[in-house]
Amino acid sequence: MEGDECGRFPPEPSEGKSQRGSVASSVTRAQDVLVYLVGDSAVHLCVEGVGCVSVQELGHSVREALHIPDSAMDVFAFWLCSPLLELQLKPKHQPYKLCRQWQDLLYRFTEASEEDISQDEPSLQYRRNVFYPKSKELQIEDEGVLRLLYDEARVNILAGRFPCDPETWMGLGALSFALELGIGLDDQKATAALREKKLISFLPVHVSGGGGGLFSTLRGKGGRQAGLEHNLLEEYRKISTSGSTPLEPTQRLRQYLSTCHSLPYYGCAFFSGEIDKPAQGILYRAGRKAVNVGISLEGVYVMDVKEKHVLLGLRFSELSWDHSYPEGEGDSHILWLEFDGEEAGTPVNKLLKIYSKQAELMSGLIEFCVELRSAAEGGTTTETDGAVGPSHQPAGQAGGSGEGNGRRGKLRRQNSVVCSRIHTLNTISYVDNGYSVTFNFIKCLPC
Repeated sequence: MEGDECGRFPPEPSEGKSQRGSVASSVTRAQDVLVYLVGDSAVHLCVEGVGCVSVQELGHSVREALHIPDSAMDVFAFWLCSPLLELQLKPKHQPYKLCRQWQDLLYRFTEASEEDISQDEPSLQYRRNVFYPKSKELQIEDEGVLRLLYDEARVNILAGRFPCDPETWMGLGALSFALELGIGLDDQKATAALREKKLISFLPVHVSGGGGGLFSTLRGKGGRQAGLEHNLLEEYRKISTSGSTPLEPTQRLRQYLSTCHSLPYYGCAFFSGEIDKPAQGILYRAGRKAVNVGISLEGVYVMDVKEKHVLLGLRFSELSWDHSYPEGEGDSHILWLEFDGEEAGTPVNKLLKIYSKQAELMSGLIEFCVELRSAAEGGTTTETDGAVGPSHQPAGQAGGSGEGNGRRGKLRRQNSVVCSRIHTLNTISYVDNGYSVTFNFIKCLPC
Protein backbone atom coordinates (compact mmCIF):
# COMPACT_ATOMS: atom_id res chain seq x y z
CA MET A 1 0.00 0.00 0.00
CA GLU A 2 2.66 2.40 -1.09
CA GLY A 3 1.79 5.91 -2.12
CA ASP A 4 -1.84 6.25 -3.08
CA GLU A 5 -3.19 2.99 -1.68
CA CYS A 6 -5.59 3.64 1.17
CA GLY A 7 -7.56 1.51 3.60
CA ARG A 8 -10.18 1.98 6.26
CA PHE A 9 -9.79 0.29 9.65
CA PRO A 10 -12.20 0.08 12.54
CA PRO A 11 -11.34 2.29 15.53
CA GLU A 12 -8.84 0.94 18.02
CA PRO A 13 -10.30 -0.50 21.24
CA SER A 14 -10.04 2.04 24.02
CA GLU A 15 -11.96 2.85 27.17
CA GLY A 16 -11.45 6.55 26.85
CA LYS A 17 -11.43 9.09 24.10
CA SER A 18 -8.17 9.22 22.15
CA GLN A 19 -5.93 12.17 22.90
CA ARG A 20 -4.39 11.90 19.45
CA GLY A 21 -3.87 15.26 17.77
CA SER A 22 -3.57 16.04 14.09
CA VAL A 23 -0.72 16.97 11.81
CA ALA A 24 -2.68 19.86 10.38
CA SER A 25 -3.00 21.50 13.80
CA SER A 26 0.42 20.58 15.15
CA VAL A 27 2.29 22.26 12.31
CA THR A 28 0.94 25.63 13.42
CA ARG A 29 2.56 25.25 16.85
CA ALA A 30 6.11 26.48 16.29
CA GLN A 31 6.71 23.73 13.75
CA ASP A 32 6.24 20.97 16.31
CA VAL A 33 5.31 17.60 14.85
CA LEU A 34 3.90 14.64 16.75
CA VAL A 35 4.52 11.28 15.12
CA TYR A 36 2.20 8.74 16.76
CA LEU A 37 2.97 5.12 17.44
CA VAL A 38 0.24 2.50 17.78
CA GLY A 39 -1.48 3.02 21.13
CA ASP A 40 -1.33 6.84 21.33
CA SER A 41 2.29 7.22 22.45
CA ALA A 42 4.15 9.70 20.28
CA VAL A 43 7.54 10.98 19.21
CA HIS A 44 7.84 14.75 19.53
CA LEU A 45 9.93 16.42 16.83
CA CYS A 46 10.80 20.06 16.24
CA VAL A 47 11.11 20.41 12.48
CA GLU A 48 12.35 23.32 10.41
CA GLY A 49 10.30 24.07 7.30
CA VAL A 50 7.68 21.49 8.21
CA GLY A 51 5.48 22.51 5.28
CA CYS A 52 8.02 21.10 2.84
CA VAL A 53 9.65 18.31 4.84
CA SER A 54 9.45 14.86 3.27
CA VAL A 55 8.75 11.46 4.80
CA GLN A 56 12.34 10.44 4.08
CA GLU A 57 13.66 13.36 6.12
CA LEU A 58 11.27 12.67 9.00
CA GLY A 59 12.25 9.00 8.98
CA HIS A 60 15.81 9.65 10.04
CA SER A 61 14.68 11.77 13.00
CA VAL A 62 12.10 9.23 14.18
CA ARG A 63 14.48 6.27 13.92
CA GLU A 64 17.07 8.23 15.87
CA ALA A 65 14.54 9.10 18.60
CA LEU A 66 13.36 5.47 18.86
CA HIS A 67 16.89 4.02 18.58
CA ILE A 68 15.89 1.93 15.59
CA PRO A 69 18.98 0.48 13.87
CA ASP A 70 19.62 1.12 10.18
CA SER A 71 19.18 -2.60 9.54
CA ALA A 72 15.48 -2.20 10.43
CA MET A 73 14.81 1.00 8.49
CA ASP A 74 12.44 -0.78 6.06
CA VAL A 75 10.29 -2.37 8.76
CA PHE A 76 8.16 0.72 9.33
CA ALA A 77 6.56 3.42 7.21
CA PHE A 78 4.74 6.70 7.77
CA TRP A 79 0.96 6.75 7.51
CA LEU A 80 -1.67 9.47 7.54
CA CYS A 81 -4.60 8.04 9.51
CA SER A 82 -8.03 9.02 10.73
CA PRO A 83 -11.16 7.05 11.61
CA LEU A 84 -12.23 7.46 7.97
CA LEU A 85 -9.10 6.65 5.98
CA GLU A 86 -5.56 5.33 6.34
CA LEU A 87 -2.83 6.04 3.80
CA GLN A 88 0.75 4.75 3.72
CA LEU A 89 3.12 7.39 2.37
CA LYS A 90 6.04 7.20 -0.02
CA PRO A 91 9.45 8.56 1.05
CA LYS A 92 9.03 11.54 -1.28
CA HIS A 93 5.62 12.54 0.09
CA GLN A 94 5.25 15.69 2.17
CA PRO A 95 2.78 14.99 5.02
CA TYR A 96 1.73 18.58 5.56
CA LYS A 97 0.75 19.05 1.92
CA LEU A 98 -1.22 15.80 1.95
CA CYS A 99 -3.07 16.99 5.05
CA ARG A 100 -4.21 20.01 3.08
CA GLN A 101 -5.70 17.60 0.52
CA TRP A 102 -7.27 15.29 3.09
CA GLN A 103 -10.89 16.26 2.47
CA ASP A 104 -10.47 15.67 -1.25
CA LEU A 105 -9.13 12.19 -0.51
CA LEU A 106 -12.09 11.46 1.77
CA TYR A 107 -14.61 12.54 -0.86
CA ARG A 108 -12.88 10.35 -3.43
CA PHE A 109 -12.26 7.19 -1.40
CA THR A 110 -14.92 7.04 1.33
CA GLU A 111 -18.68 7.09 1.70
CA ALA A 112 -18.48 9.46 4.67
CA SER A 113 -21.02 12.24 5.04
CA GLU A 114 -20.13 15.85 4.32
CA GLU A 115 -20.36 16.63 8.04
CA ASP A 116 -18.01 13.79 9.00
CA ILE A 117 -15.55 14.80 6.31
CA SER A 118 -15.52 18.42 7.44
CA GLN A 119 -14.66 17.37 11.01
CA ASP A 120 -12.08 14.69 10.17
CA GLU A 121 -8.36 15.35 10.57
CA PRO A 122 -5.50 12.89 10.06
CA SER A 123 -2.62 12.12 12.40
CA LEU A 124 0.87 11.14 11.27
CA GLN A 125 1.69 7.59 12.40
CA TYR A 126 4.77 5.37 12.31
CA ARG A 127 3.79 1.75 11.84
CA ARG A 128 4.47 -1.46 9.97
CA ASN A 129 5.34 -1.21 6.29
CA VAL A 130 2.90 -3.23 4.16
CA PHE A 131 5.75 -4.30 1.89
CA TYR A 132 7.98 -5.72 4.63
CA PRO A 133 7.97 -9.55 4.39
CA LYS A 134 6.90 -11.61 7.39
CA SER A 135 9.85 -13.92 6.80
CA LYS A 136 12.24 -11.14 7.83
CA GLU A 137 10.43 -10.11 11.00
CA LEU A 138 11.55 -13.05 13.11
CA GLN A 139 15.16 -12.38 12.15
CA ILE A 140 15.02 -9.03 13.95
CA GLU A 141 17.14 -8.94 17.11
CA ASP A 142 16.36 -5.45 18.42
CA GLU A 143 13.85 -5.60 21.30
CA GLY A 144 12.54 -2.08 20.63
CA VAL A 145 11.66 -2.94 17.03
CA LEU A 146 10.02 -6.22 18.08
CA ARG A 147 7.98 -4.40 20.71
CA LEU A 148 6.68 -1.88 18.18
CA LEU A 149 5.59 -4.74 15.93
CA TYR A 150 4.04 -6.53 18.90
CA ASP A 151 2.10 -3.41 19.94
CA GLU A 152 0.61 -3.06 16.48
CA ALA A 153 -0.26 -6.76 16.16
CA ARG A 154 -1.87 -6.71 19.61
CA VAL A 155 -4.07 -3.72 18.70
CA ASN A 156 -5.24 -5.52 15.56
CA ILE A 157 -6.05 -8.67 17.55
CA LEU A 158 -7.97 -6.72 20.20
CA ALA A 159 -9.89 -4.75 17.58
CA GLY A 160 -10.98 -7.96 15.85
CA ARG A 161 -9.25 -6.90 12.66
CA PHE A 162 -7.35 -10.20 12.64
CA PRO A 163 -10.03 -12.93 12.96
CA CYS A 164 -8.72 -15.93 14.87
CA ASP A 165 -10.00 -19.04 16.60
CA PRO A 166 -10.55 -19.17 20.40
CA GLU A 167 -7.39 -21.15 21.13
CA THR A 168 -5.40 -18.52 19.22
CA TRP A 169 -6.79 -15.38 20.85
CA MET A 170 -6.68 -17.02 24.29
CA GLY A 171 -3.02 -18.00 23.83
CA LEU A 172 -2.13 -14.54 22.57
CA GLY A 173 -3.98 -12.95 25.48
CA ALA A 174 -2.00 -15.03 27.97
CA LEU A 175 1.25 -14.06 26.24
CA SER A 176 0.30 -10.38 26.50
CA PHE A 177 -0.52 -10.86 30.18
CA ALA A 178 2.91 -12.44 30.76
CA LEU A 179 4.71 -9.71 28.80
CA GLU A 180 2.97 -6.93 30.72
CA LEU A 181 2.97 -8.38 34.25
CA GLY A 182 5.77 -10.94 34.15
CA ILE A 183 5.53 -14.63 34.95
CA GLY A 184 5.31 -16.46 38.27
CA LEU A 185 2.42 -14.53 39.85
CA ASP A 186 0.39 -16.65 42.25
CA ASP A 187 -3.30 -17.18 41.61
CA GLN A 188 -4.46 -14.40 43.90
CA LYS A 189 -2.13 -11.76 42.47
CA ALA A 190 -2.76 -12.85 38.89
CA THR A 191 -6.54 -12.69 39.37
CA ALA A 192 -6.33 -9.25 41.00
CA ALA A 193 -4.08 -7.95 38.22
CA LEU A 194 -6.38 -9.28 35.50
CA ARG A 195 -9.45 -7.68 37.07
CA GLU A 196 -7.63 -4.38 37.43
CA LYS A 197 -6.50 -4.39 33.80
CA LYS A 198 -9.80 -5.93 32.56
CA LEU A 199 -10.25 -8.60 29.91
CA ILE A 200 -10.53 -6.01 27.15
CA SER A 201 -6.79 -5.41 27.56
CA PHE A 202 -5.99 -8.99 26.55
CA LEU A 203 -8.89 -10.45 24.54
CA PRO A 204 -10.68 -9.19 21.40
CA VAL A 205 -13.39 -6.68 22.17
CA HIS A 206 -16.12 -8.77 20.51
CA VAL A 207 -15.13 -11.69 22.77
CA SER A 208 -14.61 -9.90 26.06
CA GLY A 209 -17.85 -7.93 25.72
CA GLY A 210 -16.04 -4.60 26.02
CA GLY A 211 -18.53 -3.09 23.63
CA GLY A 212 -21.36 -3.60 26.14
CA GLY A 213 -24.96 -3.22 25.05
CA LEU A 214 -27.53 -5.83 24.17
CA PHE A 215 -24.95 -8.33 22.82
CA SER A 216 -23.27 -8.62 26.20
CA THR A 217 -26.60 -8.89 28.01
CA LEU A 218 -27.86 -11.71 25.79
CA ARG A 219 -24.62 -13.62 26.25
CA GLY A 220 -24.82 -13.40 30.03
CA LYS A 221 -21.91 -11.07 30.51
CA GLY A 222 -21.09 -11.95 34.13
CA GLY A 223 -20.87 -15.71 33.69
CA ARG A 224 -19.13 -15.45 30.35
CA GLN A 225 -16.48 -13.09 31.69
CA ALA A 226 -15.81 -15.36 34.65
CA GLY A 227 -15.21 -18.25 32.25
CA LEU A 228 -12.91 -16.14 30.10
CA GLU A 229 -10.95 -15.01 33.16
CA HIS A 230 -10.53 -18.62 34.30
CA ASN A 231 -9.32 -19.79 30.87
CA LEU A 232 -6.93 -16.87 30.45
CA LEU A 233 -5.37 -17.48 33.87
CA GLU A 234 -5.05 -21.18 33.06
CA GLU A 235 -3.11 -20.32 29.90
CA TYR A 236 -0.98 -17.90 31.89
CA ARG A 237 -0.14 -20.64 34.43
CA LYS A 238 0.98 -22.91 31.59
CA ILE A 239 3.33 -20.18 30.36
CA SER A 240 4.66 -19.59 33.88
CA THR A 241 5.38 -23.26 34.53
CA SER A 242 6.67 -24.28 31.10
CA GLY A 243 10.42 -24.82 30.83
CA SER A 244 13.08 -24.63 33.49
CA THR A 245 14.55 -21.37 32.20
CA PRO A 246 12.21 -18.35 31.80
CA LEU A 247 12.11 -16.92 28.29
CA GLU A 248 13.61 -13.51 27.61
CA PRO A 249 11.21 -10.70 26.62
CA THR A 250 12.49 -10.81 23.03
CA GLN A 251 11.66 -14.52 22.87
CA ARG A 252 8.11 -13.92 24.06
CA LEU A 253 7.70 -11.05 21.60
CA ARG A 254 8.83 -13.34 18.78
CA GLN A 255 6.47 -16.02 20.07
CA TYR A 256 3.55 -13.59 19.86
CA LEU A 257 4.51 -12.40 16.38
CA SER A 258 5.11 -15.94 15.18
CA THR A 259 1.58 -16.89 16.21
CA CYS A 260 0.22 -13.84 14.38
CA HIS A 261 2.17 -14.89 11.29
CA SER A 262 0.00 -18.01 11.12
CA LEU A 263 -2.91 -15.69 10.35
CA PRO A 264 -2.80 -15.16 6.58
CA TYR A 265 -3.85 -11.51 6.78
CA TYR A 266 -1.07 -10.40 9.14
CA GLY A 267 0.70 -7.48 7.46
CA CYS A 268 -2.26 -6.62 5.21
CA ALA A 269 -3.45 -3.20 4.18
CA PHE A 270 -7.19 -3.05 4.88
CA PHE A 271 -9.97 -1.55 2.81
CA SER A 272 -13.71 -1.22 3.37
CA GLY A 273 -16.38 -2.50 1.03
CA GLU A 274 -19.61 -4.43 0.63
CA ILE A 275 -20.64 -7.66 -1.07
CA ASP A 276 -24.04 -8.97 -2.12
CA LYS A 277 -25.85 -11.19 0.35
CA PRO A 278 -27.36 -14.41 -1.04
CA ALA A 279 -31.05 -13.98 -1.85
CA GLN A 280 -33.33 -15.37 0.85
CA GLY A 281 -37.02 -15.93 1.37
CA ILE A 282 -39.94 -16.24 -1.02
CA LEU A 283 -39.36 -12.79 -2.49
CA TYR A 284 -35.63 -13.43 -2.90
CA ARG A 285 -34.81 -10.29 -1.01
CA ALA A 286 -31.13 -9.68 -0.63
CA GLY A 287 -28.95 -6.81 0.42
CA ARG A 288 -25.30 -6.10 1.06
CA LYS A 289 -22.88 -7.16 3.75
CA ALA A 290 -20.04 -4.95 5.08
CA VAL A 291 -16.60 -6.48 4.59
CA ASN A 292 -12.98 -5.65 5.22
CA VAL A 293 -10.61 -6.52 2.38
CA GLY A 294 -7.03 -7.25 3.42
CA ILE A 295 -4.27 -7.21 0.79
CA SER A 296 -0.71 -8.25 1.51
CA LEU A 297 2.35 -9.48 -0.33
CA GLU A 298 0.77 -12.94 -0.27
CA GLY A 299 -2.85 -12.55 -1.32
CA VAL A 300 -6.34 -11.10 -0.82
CA TYR A 301 -8.67 -11.80 2.11
CA VAL A 302 -12.34 -10.80 2.40
CA MET A 303 -13.61 -10.70 6.00
CA ASP A 304 -17.06 -10.29 7.49
CA VAL A 305 -17.02 -7.13 9.60
CA LYS A 306 -19.85 -8.26 11.88
CA GLU A 307 -19.09 -11.96 12.32
CA LYS A 308 -15.28 -11.56 12.49
CA HIS A 309 -14.45 -14.42 10.17
CA VAL A 310 -12.98 -14.92 6.71
CA LEU A 311 -15.37 -15.23 3.79
CA LEU A 312 -12.75 -15.71 1.10
CA GLY A 313 -8.99 -16.03 1.15
CA LEU A 314 -7.01 -16.19 -2.09
CA ARG A 315 -3.31 -16.33 -2.74
CA PHE A 316 -2.25 -14.51 -5.88
CA SER A 317 -1.80 -17.85 -7.67
CA GLU A 318 -5.50 -18.59 -6.99
CA LEU A 319 -7.12 -15.45 -8.37
CA SER A 320 -7.67 -13.09 -11.25
CA TRP A 321 -8.99 -9.59 -10.69
CA ASP A 322 -10.04 -6.26 -12.14
CA HIS A 323 -11.67 -2.96 -11.22
CA SER A 324 -14.64 -1.42 -13.01
CA TYR A 325 -15.78 2.19 -12.80
CA PRO A 326 -19.39 3.34 -12.29
CA GLU A 327 -21.28 3.47 -15.59
CA GLY A 328 -24.15 5.61 -14.41
CA GLU A 329 -25.54 7.59 -11.51
CA GLY A 330 -25.98 5.39 -8.45
CA ASP A 331 -23.52 2.76 -9.70
CA SER A 332 -20.50 1.73 -7.65
CA HIS A 333 -16.84 1.12 -8.18
CA ILE A 334 -16.38 -2.66 -8.16
CA LEU A 335 -13.40 -4.90 -7.48
CA TRP A 336 -13.92 -8.21 -9.28
CA LEU A 337 -12.25 -11.33 -7.90
CA GLU A 338 -12.31 -14.46 -10.06
CA PHE A 339 -11.38 -17.87 -8.71
CA ASP A 340 -11.96 -21.57 -9.44
CA GLY A 341 -14.90 -23.36 -7.86
CA GLU A 342 -17.18 -26.31 -8.32
CA GLU A 343 -20.93 -26.73 -8.72
CA ALA A 344 -22.56 -30.17 -8.79
CA GLY A 345 -19.18 -31.70 -9.52
CA THR A 346 -18.50 -29.39 -12.47
CA PRO A 347 -15.50 -27.03 -12.38
CA VAL A 348 -16.65 -23.43 -12.79
CA ASN A 349 -15.20 -19.96 -12.66
CA LYS A 350 -16.63 -17.83 -9.86
CA LEU A 351 -16.79 -14.03 -9.73
CA LEU A 352 -17.17 -12.06 -6.50
CA LYS A 353 -18.17 -8.40 -6.71
CA ILE A 354 -16.84 -6.08 -4.00
CA TYR A 355 -18.49 -2.67 -4.01
CA SER A 356 -16.17 0.05 -2.75
CA LYS A 357 -14.96 3.54 -3.59
CA GLN A 358 -11.54 2.11 -2.76
CA ALA A 359 -11.75 -0.55 -5.51
CA GLU A 360 -9.28 1.34 -7.69
CA LEU A 361 -6.79 1.40 -4.82
CA MET A 362 -7.27 -2.30 -4.12
CA SER A 363 -6.73 -3.20 -7.76
CA GLY A 364 -3.60 -1.06 -7.90
CA LEU A 365 -2.15 -2.66 -4.79
CA ILE A 366 -2.84 -6.18 -6.05
CA GLU A 367 -1.15 -5.35 -9.33
CA PHE A 368 1.88 -3.89 -7.56
CA CYS A 369 2.22 -6.93 -5.27
CA VAL A 370 1.96 -9.27 -8.25
CA GLU A 371 4.69 -7.30 -10.02
CA LEU A 372 6.91 -7.55 -6.95
CA ARG A 373 6.35 -11.28 -6.83
CA SER A 374 7.04 -11.78 -10.53
CA ALA A 375 10.23 -9.73 -10.31
CA ALA A 376 11.35 -11.70 -7.25
CA GLU A 377 10.76 -15.04 -8.95
CA GLY A 378 12.65 -13.81 -12.00
CA GLY A 379 15.55 -12.61 -9.85
CA THR A 380 15.28 -9.07 -11.21
CA THR A 381 15.39 -5.78 -9.34
CA THR A 382 13.01 -2.92 -9.96
CA GLU A 383 12.84 0.56 -8.52
CA THR A 384 9.83 0.95 -6.22
CA ASP A 385 10.36 4.48 -4.98
CA GLY A 386 11.17 3.45 -1.45
CA ALA A 387 8.98 0.36 -1.26
CA VAL A 388 10.45 -2.89 -0.02
CA GLY A 389 12.31 -4.38 -2.98
CA PRO A 390 11.02 -7.39 -4.91
CA SER A 391 14.03 -9.40 -3.85
CA HIS A 392 12.20 -9.76 -0.51
CA GLN A 393 10.01 -12.66 -1.62
CA PRO A 394 6.81 -13.05 0.40
CA ALA A 395 6.69 -15.93 2.82
CA GLY A 396 4.17 -18.68 2.23
CA GLN A 397 3.98 -17.98 -1.48
CA ALA A 398 1.93 -20.35 -3.54
CA GLY A 399 3.76 -22.74 -5.81
CA GLY A 400 3.65 -26.30 -7.01
CA SER A 401 1.97 -27.91 -9.93
CA GLY A 402 -1.08 -25.64 -9.92
CA GLU A 403 0.69 -22.85 -11.77
CA GLY A 404 2.50 -24.96 -14.35
CA ASN A 405 -0.53 -25.19 -16.64
CA GLY A 406 -1.90 -21.76 -15.84
CA ARG A 407 -4.66 -23.19 -13.64
CA ARG A 408 -5.22 -21.54 -10.28
CA GLY A 409 -5.03 -23.70 -7.17
CA LYS A 410 -8.36 -24.93 -5.78
CA LEU A 411 -9.52 -23.52 -2.45
CA ARG A 412 -9.98 -25.72 0.60
CA ARG A 413 -12.68 -24.89 3.16
CA GLN A 414 -12.39 -25.90 6.83
CA ASN A 415 -14.22 -25.23 10.08
CA SER A 416 -12.12 -22.28 11.22
CA VAL A 417 -12.66 -18.53 11.23
CA VAL A 418 -9.49 -18.13 9.16
CA CYS A 419 -10.69 -20.37 6.31
CA SER A 420 -12.89 -19.46 3.35
CA ARG A 421 -16.69 -19.78 3.48
CA ILE A 422 -17.33 -19.91 -0.24
CA HIS A 423 -20.76 -21.49 0.28
CA THR A 424 -21.98 -18.29 1.97
CA LEU A 425 -20.99 -16.00 -0.92
CA ASN A 426 -23.29 -14.66 -3.62
CA THR A 427 -21.08 -15.16 -6.69
CA ILE A 428 -21.49 -15.25 -10.44
CA SER A 429 -20.56 -18.65 -11.88
CA TYR A 430 -19.73 -19.51 -15.47
CA VAL A 431 -17.89 -22.21 -17.40
CA ASP A 432 -15.01 -21.24 -19.65
CA ASN A 433 -15.34 -23.83 -22.42
CA GLY A 434 -12.66 -22.41 -24.62
CA TYR A 435 -14.94 -19.90 -26.34
CA SER A 436 -15.00 -16.20 -25.55
CA VAL A 437 -16.91 -15.35 -22.38
CA THR A 438 -18.51 -12.18 -21.10
CA PHE A 439 -15.94 -11.65 -18.36
CA ASN A 440 -12.85 -11.40 -20.54
CA PHE A 441 -11.41 -8.29 -18.90
CA ILE A 442 -10.12 -10.04 -15.79
CA LYS A 443 -6.39 -9.73 -15.16
CA CYS A 444 -4.55 -12.95 -14.42
CA LEU A 445 -1.39 -13.65 -12.54
CA PRO A 446 1.33 -14.39 -15.12
CA CYS A 447 2.42 -18.04 -15.12
